[in-house]
Amino acid sequence: MWRNCHNILFLMEQYNLLERQVKKVSTLTKTVKLRINVTPEQETLFRQATEQYRQACNFVSQYIFDNAFDLAYLSLNRALYAEIRSRFGLKSQMAQSCIKTVIAKYKTVKEQLFQNPYRYKDENGDWKRITKTLEWLWKPIFFGRPQADLVRDRDYSFVDGGKTLSINTLGGRVKRPFFSEHFAAYLDGSYVLGTAKLVELNGLWYLHIPVTKEVEDFEKENVRHVVGIDRGLRFLAVSYDEQGKTAFVSGKKIATKRRKFQEVRQRLQSKGTKSAKRRLKAISGRENRWMSDVNHQISKTLVRKYGENTLFVLEDLTGVSFEELNLSRRKKQNYALRNWSFYQLEQFLSYKAHENKSEVLKVSAKYTSQRCPKCGTIHKENRDHNKHFYACQCGYRSNDDRVGAINIQLLGTMWVLGDNHPRYERMTVSE
Repeated sequence: MWRNCHNILFLMEQYNLLERQVKKVSTLTKTVKLRINVTPEQETLFRQATEQYRQACNFVSQYIFDNAFDLAYLSLNRALYAEIRSRFGLKSQMAQSCIKTVIAKYKTVKEQLFQNPYRYKDENGDWKRITKTLEWLWKPIFFGRPQADLVRDRDYSFVDGGKTLSINTLGGRVKRPFFSEHFAAYLDGSYVLGTAKLVELNGLWYLHIPVTKEVEDFEKENVRHVVGIDRGLRFLAVSYDEQGKTAFVSGKKIATKRRKFQEVRQRLQSKGTKSAKRRLKAISGRENRWMSDVNHQISKTLVRKYGENTLFVLEDLTGVSFEELNLSRRKKQNYALRNWSFYQLEQFLSYKAHENKSEVLKVSAKYTSQRCPKCGTIHKENRDHNKHFYACQCGYRSNDDRVGAINIQLLGTMWVLGDNHPRYERMTVSE
């Protein structure tokens, strides 16, 4: 009897292990921003900590620059740890974090240099490339913004049932309430909180915390919906799904509000006073927060509407400038119509999709606005930009942005069916 029970338990453990191995999971990371309510005395402590941390980072950066760009943490820690603590008064963990921060920055710059080689023409007129390394830097990387990197449970923690934030400063710990919608969800044990950044923005103090979570990967075989999304100016997003349903997110009210922000900005810029500059900074922050909220709402609506196992298909807009897409001169000069964070919308949609076992696929934007969804003919003149209308010789008629969404959706369907690089090629039909 006991032997049979033992065997059953063993088999169940093996099954669960196999299931975890078979189930594909990935790590999802995003940054949560907490606004901290501080007293004047606590604000002084925050400013002291972030400024000393900044100076310590520049000290480490100078050392790396002067020592052949040594990025090995252990050797840097041996050489600099004691002096960082004595010179800048940083606590043990903050001193170590300072070194790691600078190393990470140099590694980022190193990768950026590698991806952008120096190009020149030789004596024969042929283009040549030279790979850039850190030795191309003329001076050390400079840290201009006061900030401090804080390690979870060492430099920052949550007390009082997650309602109060405890932060380590050079003058001791500070315990203060904070503001962030829905933050309690990140303390339920399913998320891992990483090293946070303490920063000041427009007189307010924030703690930026990266949170990670394991989520099930999207699997092509389980796709339930394929949704093509055309992004633009007249409509921020036009979606088209496999059932032939279209949804429009108008950009008219958005453009109107952007114009109002621009008018206020121009008035403040013309004054040039210190108070006007402070006001200008506050206006920019308010506008950015509003833009982020709009993009959050659009992405949230799409993910909630279609649920799990959805493939959202977007055009790859790398190198695409919306002001160049056959807009009039007046529109090209219009700030409100030229500046919208389409990339941010893509980021928000990607993150929310990954949380929901879905995926975002980027496809070639070539001919998506010119191709007839009915006969496949690609003809530039079929699209009337002024009237936002598409008319093909085969008789097909529709809104031009909707046509783009339909063609994008079809590319996604082609990818699901096995075409790893779906794109449209020009085809002609006889008159």
